[in-house]
Amino acid sequence: QWERLWFLILTSSFFLTLVWFYFWWEVHNDYNEINWFLYNRMGYWSDWSIPILVTTAAGFTYITVLLILALCHIAVGQQMNLHWLHKIGLVTTLITTVVTMSSIAQLWDDEWEMVFISLQATAPFLHIGALAAVTALSWLIAGQFARTEKATSQMLMFTAYLAVVVALYLVPLTISSPCIMEKKALGPKPAIIGHRGAPMLAPENTLMSFQKAVEQKTYGVQADVVLSYDGVPFLMHDKTLRRTTNVEEVFPERAYEHSSMFNWTDLEKLNAGEWFLQNDPFWTAGSLSRSDYLEAANQSVCKLADMLEVIKDNTSLILNFQDLPPAHPYYSTYINITLETILASGIRQQAVMWLPDTERQLVRQIAPGFQQTSGLKLDAERMREKGIVKLNLRYTKVTNEDVRDYAMANMSVNLYTVNEPWLYSILWCAGVQSVTSDSSHVLRKVPFPIWLMPPDEYHLIWITSDLISFIVIVGVFIFQKPAPDIPLLSCRWRLGSIRTYNPEQIMLSAAVRRSSRDVKIMKEKLIFSEINNGVETTDELSLCSENGY
Repeated sequence: QWERLWFLILTSSFFLTLVWFYFWWEVHNDYNEINWFLYNRMGYWSDWSIPILVTTAAGFTYITVLLILALCHIAVGQQMNLHWLHKIGLVTTLITTVVTMSSIAQLWDDEWEMVFISLQATAPFLHIGALAAVTALSWLIAGQFARTEKATSQMLMFTAYLAVVVALYLVPLTISSPCIMEKKALGPKPAIIGHRGAPMLAPENTLMSFQKAVEQKTYGVQADVVLSYDGVPFLMHDKTLRRTTNVEEVFPERAYEHSSMFNWTDLEKLNAGEWFLQNDPFWTAGSLSRSDYLEAANQSVCKLADMLEVIKDNTSLILNFQDLPPAHPYYSTYINITLETILASGIRQQAVMWLPDTERQLVRQIAPGFQQTSGLKLDAERMREKGIVKLNLRYTKVTNEDVRDYAMANMSVNLYTVNEPWLYSILWCAGVQSVTSDSSHVLRKVPFPIWLMPPDEYHLIWITSDLISFIVIVGVFIFQKPAPDIPLLSCRWRLGSIRTYNPEQIMLSAAVRRSSRDVKIMKEKLIFSEINNGVETTDELSLCSENGY
C-alpha cells in the first residue's frame, strides 16, 4: 500500500513539474515583465528568471529520473524500494512546485493565459510526443497485465490504459491553431513597433535606444512621456527614477519621489545608461560593440523633443503618459504642453497614435490627424462612437476571433509585448496588424511563420500517427500475452509475480553467485512458496528446478 502511495506521489510530482517547467519555459517572452513586476514588489532589481528556470529544470530532471527508475523496477516485477532521502526530495519538490504555481496564480494570474496561447504553437508536436510516450508504455502495461492473476485487476488496468490511449487519439479534435491554414490565406507580416526604442540594444527610453530602432527600420516606436516640474516633457516609464538612473547616488534623499517632481536641470545631471550595463535586463549588454558600450554608459534622460527629432521622418509613434501628482504645477495643462511639443517637431499627425483617454476631445480639436488609440478592449461599435481607430492591448487580452472581428470592422490591433519568434508567428497567422516588441532586431529577420501547415496535411499526420501507435500497441499486447499451455512459460510468469512480493527472491537476486548454505536455504524456501502458490504437479516443479530453483 505504501509503495503504491509513493508511486502515486511520484507520478503526480512528474506531471506538476512538467506543467511548471513548460510554463516557465514558454513565458520566456515575458521574463523582463516578470522581473519588473517583482521589482515593484520588492523594491530592488534582480533577475529572477534564470535562477527559477534552472531550479525548475533541475527539479523536473530529478523527478523524471526517479520515475524512469520506478518504471524499470515495475517492469522486472520488483517494488520501488524508494530510499528515504529520495522520499524527502520528492515531497520537497512537490510542495515547492505547488506553492510556486499557486503564488503565480494569485500574483499574476494573467500570465497563465500564455500557456493556452503557446499550445497553439506546440500542441500538434506535443500530441505526437505524448502519443510516442504512451505507446512505449504499452510494453510495461502489457507485462503487468500478463502477470496479474485477478481478472478484475486486469480489466481495470486495461480499461484505464485504453481510455488514455483513445483520449490521445482524439485530442487533435480539440487542437485549434491559426497556423493550420492554407499558405495562400496568410496575411501580411505584422509591422514591428519598438518598445521604448530598442531596449535590447540600448537603455530604454534613451536617445540611443530610439536611434537603434530607426536603424532597425521599425515601423514605429512606443514612448512613455512625463512632464518635469518646470514643464519639460521627457521620457520615463517608472514613477520613480530608481530603476533606470543613478538618482540614489546623485539625489539619495529624493530617490523615491515621483519623477515629475524634478526640474529638468536636475534630470540632466542623472546617468540613464549605467543601470543597463550593470543589470543587463535582456542579457545583451555583453554583445555590444566597444563603441556602443561606451555610448550606452553615457546616456542621459531623454527629452521628448529630442526623440521626435530622431524619428519624425519615417517612423510612427505610440505615446503613453504617466498621471501627474495633484501637487504638480502643470497638473491641468500637461496635455497642452505635450501637444505643442509634438506639433512643433514637424512629425506627421497621421504618424502619431494617441493612447491616453484624458482630454481626447481637446486632442481631436488641436491635432485632428492623430490616430486615436485605446488601451482598453472595446467592441467595434463603441470604438466608432468614441472615434477610436486602433487598439493597443496585451497579447493575452484578445482571441483570434477578436482579431478577425476588428479587421472586418476596419479596426486595427497592436499587441504588446511580443519578443519571441514563435509568438510573433502565431499572431501573424491570426492576422494581427502590428506588434510592440523589445526585440525588433530579431523579429524583423523572421521571413515566414515558424510553421504553417495546410489542414489536409495536418489531418494526414494525425491519422498516420494514431494508426502506427495502434498497430504497435496491439502487437505488444499479443507478444506479451502468456502461453498457458507451455509449462516453462507458465512457471516464468509465476516467478515474475513472486519477485514482487517474496523477500527470499529479492535476497537471492542480490546474493553473490557462490555455493553457500544461506543461498541453498533461500532456494528451498522459494520452491516451497511456489508449491503453496499453486504449483501442484511434479512436472512443473521439476521444470522450475531445472532453471536453478
